Amino acid sequence: MNKTTTTLNIPAPARPENPRLAQWKEACEVFPIYLALARQQEIDIPFPQAKRNLPEKPDIELFSDVHEWLDSMDQQVMAHHLRHLLQMTTLNDSESGLRALIARHLRKTKKSNVDRDKIDFMLAQYFALEVPPKIYHKQIELSDVAQVMRPVLGDVDPSSLSWCAPLEKMIVALRGFRSLREILKTNFIEEGRKVKEGAGGMFYDPAALLAFIRFNFLLRRTLIELMHADLIAIRAGIEQLQTAGVRTMDCHHAGLLGGEPIAKVRKIADEWKQPFQQEYTERTVSQAFENLLGLRSDVEQAIQKANASAAQNGAQKVEGDTSRQSLTAKKGVPEPKASPSKVKPKEVPDARAAKPEPSGAHDFETCMEQVWEQLIATPPSRGRSMTTVKIGGARILMSSWEVTAFVSEDGPSAEDLRRAVAARVLVAAAMESAKQTGTATSLDRAMNMARTEVTRLQERVDVAKQAKDTEAAVNLGISTKRLLSTLDEAEKL
Repeated sequence: MNKTTTTLNIPAPARPENPRLAQWKEACEVFPIYLALARQQEIDIPFPQAKRNLPEKPDIELFSDVHEWLDSMDQQVMAHHLRHLLQMTTLNDSESGLRALIARHLRKTKKSNVDRDKIDFMLAQYFALEVPPKIYHKQIELSDVAQVMRPVLGDVDPSSLSWCAPLEKMIVALRGFRSLREILKTNFIEEGRKVKEGAGGMFYDPAALLAFIRFNFLLRRTLIELMHADLIAIRAGIEQLQTAGVRTMDCHHAGLLGGEPIAKVRKIADEWKQPFQQEYTERTVSQAFENLLGLRSDVEQAIQKANASAAQNGAQKVEGDTSRQSLTAKKGVPEPKASPSKVKPKEVPDARAAKPEPSGAHDFETCMEQVWEQLIATPPSRGRSMTTVKIGGARILMSSWEVTAFVSEDGPSAEDLRRAVAARVLVAAAMESAKQTGTATSLDRAMNMARTEVTRLQERVDVAKQAKDTEAAVNLGISTKRLLSTLDEAEKL
């Protein structure tokens, strides 16, 4: 097979199968996606509710009507419509549906720029959904992409193409960025688009598709990691402002009005959405990220203002106290002393009334609080795949999804991830304590608690699988395995 051909030969169904039946099976796979797109875009659906569950074998009229409607939808649906639908709904979990949708577009004899953009997005989306967790956070190679995309593209030689070299240079540059602002000073999205537009028909060369999938995935992953780093810093700053009693702040850099309530700013940060469901251009993505960076600047300036105000108030208080003392000394009047009856007796700690050792449940909550405090106190300058926290002499590596569960997400899945991390931290900290003191009482308690948590977490993984929440199931499964690994290490002591 000539690996440099610009024509993609999508694997055809097995010969014994009726071609018409194969076309109908593909239509049945993509039909729910098109129904959802029509509802999302408020496009009329010419099929009554009772006929939207397609039969296994259609009559000629239904076959024709369905394919005619699918063709008309192809003309109305843009790439950003697909992006919004697939990233925001459970249709993400239909691997066979997405694969059929990709095959439908790749088999078109004449492909417009709109078709190219849709194919470009869907291939990257398929890779992001199907890439194994063990290689998700590493520096993805073309061979990795070829392996994951085999069900869609067939066997493809992962050798790089000379005309795709600009993509490789940009991927190398991605590794050096340390902030969102740095990458926005470049024109990565626009440069990537220029390479795609300049490719013409060569874009559909299987090896070229691998290169574009890799570039799209790594660029998007980097943008998301950098975005989360800024969000962590913003939320930590808002927490600091609320602690300082600040109620409003100027948000003009973020495109908001002056005097915005802190509660509203916090809600904006907590509900921040990735700017990938809109029309995906350099302008729209850059504008969304510029607003985020503007919000961070506003928060940092508000903190500086609050700190300056606190310092000024402190200086005025000291000056006032000094002036009163000086005036009292000049008049020869002794400073008033509190009446003995009004003096509150100083509380003396009583060893017999010492606070009892906290229960396991209290340890659990305290541990989660300490992890959270460390994460918001020292947010990374760049989103990383792994982050370290230190508690009780133990150093714990946290994955990006575990960090996100603590600093920016809520809900059952995030709570499960937080508990998985807390249980791992408690066992690891108890191990360090046992090594230093030679006493295993706290370790036994932590291990018993962790075993109970493992059982609960395994049940939650099953629940996520049944709900077709693939991302939650995968992430929670990995965190549970790490907890089990820590337990195995503890049992060897």
